[in-house]
Amino acid sequence: MGESSFRRGEDDGGVKVGSGTGAAVGGRGGGEVGVRDVVVEFGKAVGELVVEFGKGVRDIVKQTLVSEDSFVVRKVRPQVERVGRRLRFLNEYLPEDRDPRNSWLVILCVSVLAIAVLSVNNRSGNYAPLPKKVSIHPPTASLVLLPDGRHLAYEEQGVPADRARFTLFCQHSFLSSRLAGIPGIKSAILTEFGVRLVSYDLPGFGESDPHPSRNLESSALDIALLANALNVNEKFWVIGVSGGSMHTWAALRYLPDRVAGAAMFAPFVNPYDSSMTKEERHATWSKWTSRRKFLYFLARKFPKFLAYFYGRSFLSGNHGQIDKLLSLSVGRKDKAVIESSWFREFWERDVEESLRQGRVEPFIEEAALQVSNWGFRISDLKMQKKQHWKGIIHWLKSAYCQEEDELTGFLGPIHIWQGMEDRIVPPSMTEFVARTLPEVIVHKLPCDGHFTYFYFCDKCHRQAFITLFGIPKGPLDTSTSKEADLSAASADEEVQIVDDYKNTETKATIDLNSDHDS
Repeated sequence: MGESSFRRGEDDGGVKVGSGTGAAVGGRGGGEVGVRDVVVEFGKAVGELVVEFGKGVRDIVKQTLVSEDSFVVRKVRPQVERVGRRLRFLNEYLPEDRDPRNSWLVILCVSVLAIAVLSVNNRSGNYAPLPKKVSIHPPTASLVLLPDGRHLAYEEQGVPADRARFTLFCQHSFLSSRLAGIPGIKSAILTEFGVRLVSYDLPGFGESDPHPSRNLESSALDIALLANALNVNEKFWVIGVSGGSMHTWAALRYLPDRVAGAAMFAPFVNPYDSSMTKEERHATWSKWTSRRKFLYFLARKFPKFLAYFYGRSFLSGNHGQIDKLLSLSVGRKDKAVIESSWFREFWERDVEESLRQGRVEPFIEEAALQVSNWGFRISDLKMQKKQHWKGIIHWLKSAYCQEEDELTGFLGPIHIWQGMEDRIVPPSMTEFVARTLPEVIVHKLPCDGHFTYFYFCDKCHRQAFITLFGIPKGPLDTSTSKEADLSAASADEEVQIVDDYKNTETKATIDLNSDHDS
């Protein structure tokens, strides 16, 4: 019995073991379901903990920040209520059966969502074209070696030197180069008036070497040295456009004996000139954008900070519209000009040449020169009698001989063309010049701005040349001039022969008389 019981128990145990084995196998399958359940239950528990934590944080926020006694509510609530009272009139545009709080909340959410969608679309779409990159072209300028070792780049247009009736030197403006010259001038017009046009790069611009200590006097000296290198022995004319007129004023001040006359289009003068009246200064500054005023302030007080702003605009390597790059305020007509394809092509090529060297220092120097002490005033160019030293020597000299009155200043003609709708160089600057220099001839252009008259206008160029040079006579005839020179030389030889004959005859007469006396 005991044995059988043992075997039965063994069998039972076997069965149990088998059952246990089956349970173990089934238990593996059931174990997978159990782990999933455990994970789910664990997730629910964590979710409940997060919810409870969030409720706790909400209660803390309510008690510390949103409650009536909290610091934030005490400070912010009056302001919010004040703004709410001022904007309460907007509730009139909401449906009457809607709670304003819920309505404005929905409007705010929809607005935020719409702005987000639009920003994503603008980034992914092709609505805004990529900015055009600045390109550097092969050098094309002629170079002159100056006595200080610098090279000055220039370009000639018009008639050759030996046939030129008039020689004109052009000074370009800020962010420009020798390629600007007279924008769009035709060779036929230059030939018609016998004009030799010379435009050059300011130091550090284009292909010209930088100047270690540039000022307006050195700028005038560069013009004189360039004229000497080009064998311009007679007096020459100077032309300044916009900011380039600063160098034209310098030529009139420091080279009055070499300059025949000046033509300026929308000439720039120092806006900080103490000779300006309060009304002239206000009329000038009121036309400019706030950013441009700030840049002028930096150029006068902290010029080195301009490098940051220039590096983010025209020195960024990308092209841009002139009014945005230079923070200009332009009128409707000027806006139409600068947005045209022909102007954009001219402007981009000129800017690329101006930025050839990639240095910010020349632009900082030019901006600082515009608003700093020029070393002279516009009034110094006024034609007036020279003030002599009042002393005993001058009194004795005037007592025994009548001294002629000597004039100082610039004695040649100065012509100014000014657009009365110009917001870049306001008409108040020209009015200041006309008040200071009464002999200046001002040509007011009632319906023109800064770019509408001088740029790519054949009729305007011809009218300006007629005003400066009179009726066109064409270039000089070299054959006629050579014959005139030969005839003048032969006449001089004949006069010399006659003089020699007279001297010989006189000498012979003297010799005869001396022999007779002896």
